[in-house]
Amino acid sequence: MGPLASRLRPRDLSEFAGQKHLLGEGKVLRQMIERDMVSSMIFWGPPGVGKTTLARIIAGKTKAEFINFSAVTSGIKEIKDVMSAAERMSIMGDKTILFIDEIHRFNKAQQDAFLPYVEKGSITLIGATTENPSFEVNSALLSRCRVFVLNALGQEDLLELLKQAIADPRAFEGAKIDITDEMLNVVAGFSNGDARIALSTLEMLVLNGESKTLKSHTKIKITPQLLEQCISKKSLLYDKGGEEHYNIISALHKSMRNSDVDASIYWLSRMLEAGETPLYVARRVVRFASEDIGMADSRALQIAVAAYQACHFIGMPECAVHLAHAVTYMALAPKSNALYIAYGEAAKDAQSMLAEPVPLHIRNAPTKLLNDLGYGKGYIYAHDTKDKLTAMQCLPDSLKDRKYYIPTEQGQEVRVKERMEQIEAWKKKHLGESK
Repeated sequence: MGPLASRLRPRDLSEFAGQKHLLGEGKVLRQMIERDMVSSMIFWGPPGVGKTTLARIIAGKTKAEFINFSAVTSGIKEIKDVMSAAERMSIMGDKTILFIDEIHRFNKAQQDAFLPYVEKGSITLIGATTENPSFEVNSALLSRCRVFVLNALGQEDLLELLKQAIADPRAFEGAKIDITDEMLNVVAGFSNGDARIALSTLEMLVLNGESKTLKSHTKIKITPQLLEQCISKKSLLYDKGGEEHYNIISALHKSMRNSDVDASIYWLSRMLEAGETPLYVARRVVRFASEDIGMADSRALQIAVAAYQACHFIGMPECAVHLAHAVTYMALAPKSNALYIAYGEAAKDAQSMLAEPVPLHIRNAPTKLLNDLGYGKGYIYAHDTKDKLTAMQCLPDSLKDRKYYIPTEQGQEVRVKERMEQIEAWKKKHLGESK
């Protein structure tokens, strides 16, 4: 009996979890599969999101021979042998789907070996990769494949998957599993979007659960203590979709805003040690960099984005130090919410004045008719002026005196304020020159 993930491998699209953007009713990949119009393609996505499973479902649906090929163990000779066999089957009218796991591990020569067979249509190639195919797959091969991006499974997808597993008679030979939804949520959160980890964790819990044989069935009880042991982190009872999740991200945000470095690092570690996805935290830090610091220190945004990138290609636990670096920088940086307020005020006006016309002199005039109608008339190209400034009005008449961005005197924003005052003074002095 193989692992639970293998025993419960979905047999058709109705059993497949997640990827609704590709496989929902009427979506492109679902239509290709249902109409048997599958072409060579590459699935790009993190581990445990169903790349191999989806390829198997496609092979079953299109009644094709399914050949599973590993880029780790196969050389050019094996590739050519398989290709020759597929070509013979193609002549007989039989389809072959060649699934290549970790296609990014093939070198250029190995990838080139597939090319003529993909071009002739002897095989339908489905490659799976966790790396960006633009960088890792030959351009000649990539141009003949359609790339589909598979996302990490969401909390709800994983919860549904775990509930289906408990109800499926293939899973635990008919045993009744006594586990709460709260515990299943913890397992889903711990799995970080990976179905294989979710099912393996569930299987570990069931194998170690308190078993009781009754007349009609076996009952297996999962206790909180067992869950804690299997996951090895007490704090994982923090629920990524629940109230405590929002409380702790709020605590991090407010600690950084309050320039409290120690509290910021503590709340960061509370989230990461509880299994929070580092990219979620990194996205929040990127937002903070412009919402709470902005022009007071524009370098904050660069550091936040760099930390996000570090999390993306290094992952946990190594990327924890990059997030600590970013969070510390945010906490120590001068604070300004002037950009946040500016956009909010502008958005209110934009929503209430959707039909406000663009002033004629700053409209685009791509045709003679529009030019004759006055589009672009009176426009002054700032680069042609001595001071690289003009006194042109760029806001609609009804908003011409509106001020959205009011810089503070924090950090670098004091220099921004001086620059804005200089521009304002210049425009007042030269008002009328653009008319």
